[in-house]
Order: sequence, then structure tokens, then C-alpha cells
Amino acid sequence: MGLEVADRVFPPDLRERLARSVELTPGILTGPLTTPAAHEVLSRTDILVTGWECPPLTADVLTHAPRLRAVVHAAGSVKPMVTEAVWDRGILVSSAADANADPVVAFTLAAITFAAKGALPTAAHYAAGWPSFTARTGADARTIGVIGASRIGRRVIAALRASDTACRILLTDPYVTPDEAAALGAEPVPLAELCRRSSIVTIHAPQLPETRGLLSEAMLSLIPDGGVVINTARGSLLDTEALARECGAGRLDAFLDVTDPEPLPAGHALLRLPNVLVTPHVAGAQGSEVRRLGEYAVAEVARVVRGAPLQGRLLREDLPRLA
Repeated sequence: MGLEVADRVFPPDLRERLARSVELTPGILTGPLTTPAAHEVLSRTDILVTGWECPPLTADVLTHAPRLRAVVHAAGSVKPMVTEAVWDRGILVSSAADANADPVVAFTLAAITFAAKGALPTAAHYAAGWPSFTARTGADARTIGVIGASRIGRRVIAALRASDTACRILLTDPYVTPDEAAALGAEPVPLAELCRRSSIVTIHAPQLPETRGLLSEAMLSLIPDGGVVINTARGSLLDTEALARECGAGRLDAFLDVTDPEPLPAGHALLRLPNVLVTPHVAGAQGSEVRRLGEYAVAEVARVVRGAPLQGRLLREDLPRLA
């Protein structure tokens, strides 16, 4: 991982805890994994702890890591890093995605709360010197549509169910059966029906070829007037320009932590509209929250050493459905 990443995710006390389970190599392995220096470190590595900026673990890289038996990723998605060669070698793979999920859930719930209160358009009226509270109110939060029963989507549903707010939750996910949806506390519906019935639509599906443009111009047009779109998943899952038109017309509001492209070009309509909040991918672990990733990875390494089941273990067959 990068040095800055390591300093943020693994402060000194966590490195000390890590050293109680394993013998740490001196320094941090950074940059390409194809150099002689990297090969020397890999040659004596049993467990590789990775993070943001880790290059792909290709077959060539792995030939220089004959002892490697586990990769513990102190971040979320492993897709940019884990190759087929990793699975072919039977190397254990773990991700700290669970530790990264809770901040995203908290961000999403905050966005839902702001959406239900009509915070963005009301703030714009207020900034314009409009003194009363009769501005257009927010979406009716009694029906919330969740796209994707991912680890974050499921947590959002659970949090909404646990809150005092009475709301109906609709869910669209091709991998979830009606019984599973009922157990989660959601009503399974096709995407078009979810859009037609939901005043707040929040996206939690993975980025896959089949999910690109999932919330298309046609789907966005089905969301009732005054509706709100929340995206903390991947920008490619919705039609950026179609959303800009809907929000520009004042028909929809949006809270976007991800965009397509990312970042948006300077001066893009979504960056200028008063009823749209665009944040630069901050829903996940930030600031003091980043430490959670290191704590999770330290605990996973201890499990590897003990031969205990890994809490964040990933399997090859899981990867196509993950972010």
C-alpha cells in the first residue's frame, strides 16, 4: 500500500498489535511489485496485508511469493488487486469491506433524513433570503426504494426498520428471493415498480456490466415529482446526464457521493444545481474512521495465524456480485 495509506490505516499502536501475531518485514512495501526489492520481500512473505494503491497480484508477481497463503485487504473492494492467479493458488482472501460499510450506511441514512426534510431546496430558498418555511417540502419518506441487497443495502434496510420512522421499504435485487426480502423487512419489486412507487431511491448495487446505467433516463422518469436519488455505490449505475436534466428541471433532488465520470468536469450542471449535493467519495471510512480498517485487518491476521475462520473471507464465486 502507499506510505500515506499505511500511516492512516495502521498507526503505531495497531502496528504493535499486528507484530504480536506475526513477524513484520521492515518498512512498508510500496510501489510496483515487479522490482527485485519487492521480489525479495515477497519471497519470505506468508501473509500480505494490502490497502489502497496495491498493484494487481498477477501470476508473475505470485511466482516470487511461494510462501504466500493469505491476502488481508485493509480496504473494501479487492477487484483491482486480486487476479485469477490468486484463486488458482488457493490463497485465502479477506476484505475489510464490513468495516467500511458502517460509515457508508451512516452517510446514506443522513442523506435519507435530509431528503425527507427537503433540506437542499429549502436551504437554497433560505440562502436567497426567503424567510418562511413554506418552500417545497421534501419527499414523502414513507416509501423508500433500495436498489441492491448488498452488505450496505441490507444494513440500510435494517437501520430503517430499527428506526422510529414508519416507512415502506421496496427492494430490487435479482439474487434475493421473496422470502429473503421479507426476512429483511422489504417488499421485493421490479426496478420499474420501485421507481414508480418510491419517493426516495437509494443505490447499493455493485458495478457490473449488467448494472451499468441501471437507473436510466426511463427509470428516472418514473420516480414521482419531488423524489430524491441517493447514490453511494458507483457513478456508472445511473445516467448522469439524464439525472442532471431531471434535477435541473426541479423535478428530482440528488445526493451523490459517486459520479460518472469521476470527478465531474468543472462547471458540470450537477455541481451547480442547488438541489444536488455532490461529495467526492467520502461516504466510506474517512478521518478517524479509517482506523477501523486497520483494526479489522489486524484481527483477521490473528485469525489466519490461529487457523480460525476469517470474518471477511471472500470466495472466487462471490466476486462477480461484489463491488
